[in-house]
Amino acid sequence: MAQIFFGFGSSHGPLLSSSPENWDYRTAADRANPAHPYRGKTYTFDQLVALRKDENLAALNRIEVRRERHARCQQQLDKLAERLEEVSPDVIVLVGDDQHEWFRPEMQPPFAVFHGKTVLNSAFDEEAAKKVPPGQAEVMRDRHPTPEQHYPVDTSLAAHIIDRAIEEEFDVATLAREPHNAAGPIGVGHAVQFIYRRILHDRPVPLVPIFLNTFFPPNQPTPKRCFDFGRLIGRAVASWDSNKRVAVCASGGLSHFVIDEDFDHRIIQAFLANDKDALLAEPKVLYESGTSEVKNWITVAGILSETKLRMKLLDYVPCYRSEAGTGNAMAFATWE
Repeated sequence: MAQIFFGFGSSHGPLLSSSPENWDYRTAADRANPAHPYRGKTYTFDQLVALRKDENLAALNRIEVRRERHARCQQQLDKLAERLEEVSPDVIVLVGDDQHEWFRPEMQPPFAVFHGKTVLNSAFDEEAAKKVPPGQAEVMRDRHPTPEQHYPVDTSLAAHIIDRAIEEEFDVATLAREPHNAAGPIGVGHAVQFIYRRILHDRPVPLVPIFLNTFFPPNQPTPKRCFDFGRLIGRAVASWDSNKRVAVCASGGLSHFVIDEDFDHRIIQAFLANDKDALLAEPKVLYESGTSEVKNWITVAGILSETKLRMKLLDYVPCYRSEAGTGNAMAFATWE
């Protein structure tokens, strides 16, 4: 039977793909947002500045701090890239979230498994990049290859996960190909893009893309449901009649777009201690906005819960882009 022998987690926020000098292109959107979720309430940008004035977050937004934290993140991404090349998995089960990239209000499943032959990462569009701020153009260049890439999917494992879900009465949506629009096939979303571009450097390691709707009401799965979904995936892999070595990836997180270091440290400690009760004890209201991507990690924790693998934290790096505490708390880890 197949073996899950390795796991890894990585944040995938756009600050990782743009230089610290250009992070302010995201700050403009922060200032315009009238409802930032933070610890169960919502605030304007100015209200956050007043609320968090004693934390001296402006000092953490200085350009020298931005540069130091950006460099730390790049160092850990390089380490993950090297480690993935060393362990050389036969297939990667990649858990990420869809942010209205493939799923739309017309059809928005809480869980979905892709089982087509390949997923497309569309080519970098030079003309489109000329029409956006420099920071956003950097992100586009980092996430999109030239020419386009088609990453292979392990259709056998994907089909086995779907079959196991049906047997255990766990309803999941399935995709046999990318959605299309007037221009043709829509490339895969950011959760897969970032991992395959920045960590795998477009190496065609077969994958099984697993998508969660962490962001958008009204059908966001609870942390417990994510953990249980992960356990199902873990059982499916363990019962797969194959000798392939399977790695598992959590793409996204941690707290954003308002950073909450206290929440992040509690969650990380729960992962490190393999403490399911602590992991699922956090209030539902904390999983809003980008912080909801922590559910991708919770799903992976469920996948790995019945293995002997344990998490090793490589680094936790809160990257602030404003005095209001907006930004992205980055985390990088392996399970070995």
